[in-house]
Amino acid sequence: MSPSSLDVADLEIEVRPVLQARAGLAEGPHWWQEKHLLVWVDIEASTIGLFDPSTGRNRDLPIGSHVGCAVPTASGDLLAATATGFFRVDPRNGDLTPLHHPEQHKPGNRFNDGKCDPWGHFWAGTMAYDFSPGAGALWRLGTDGHSHCARDNLSISNGLAWSLDHRWLYLIDSPTLQVMRIPLAPDGQLAGAASCCVEIPASWNCLPDGMTIDNQGMLWIALFGGGAVTRWNPGNGEHLATLRLPCQQVTSCCFGGPVLDELFITTARRNLTAAELEQEPLAGSLFVAEPGVCGAPARSFAG
Repeated sequence: MSPSSLDVADLEIEVRPVLQARAGLAEGPHWWQEKHLLVWVDIEASTIGLFDPSTGRNRDLPIGSHVGCAVPTASGDLLAATATGFFRVDPRNGDLTPLHHPEQHKPGNRFNDGKCDPWGHFWAGTMAYDFSPGAGALWRLGTDGHSHCARDNLSISNGLAWSLDHRWLYLIDSPTLQVMRIPLAPDGQLAGAASCCVEIPASWNCLPDGMTIDNQGMLWIALFGGGAVTRWNPGNGEHLATLRLPCQQVTSCCFGGPVLDELFITTARRNLTAAELEQEPLAGSLFVAEPGVCGAPARSFAG
């Protein structure tokens, strides 16, 4: 990433590690408001983490296959999207209840990022293990347990967010370096063509990864390979601020804490050499910062 392209917007606030997880690929942070826990996944370790910021303790639930994301449900359990499909997960003991696998015919794919929309449906995207262009898709799992493909021909389906007025879905397909904005019908279904609302400059030499939205409607985008989380205005595409981290593989972020004023950030250490890990000893950790704005509440699965 070009330092000069970010310096003007640097946020001079502390970013501190809260869990030195040494995760290969930490992803998918979700604040579980009812339990005051951060739900997150280590994709390569096939685990869901339950982190309690008040104690600093983390409990891992082994899933048995690569898990791209997990969200709480209205029933008090977790819903996970994995390389072998959708599962319900008992957070007390990790017991798994399989639902179905919409891409069983694509054994070279796995689920990646996902979250729930304002209507309580679960959206999760897929990608190919070999990063084949166009091999992924975005799936919508309804509260009735049925899923359908909402959008195909994606390469690395990644960050998701919904506008505060529920009129737009924001979606990242990482290799495009863009955030797409897609109009929504009143029931939350996609209702029109996508357009680009934010574009990461190619000169930064990084990929947009996970994403969240604050209570002012601005997007916070993690930059994999860019060592930062960046804030953007989706209305005009303006880059508003940069929050730097002490490691390059920044994967995702979400707002949490009692009043949603804490930004939790996940990172990775996959494919880093011994020399690189010596330079980035905190790679794969969970971090937190207080950026001066609050987030929009995360939704649970209503099914």
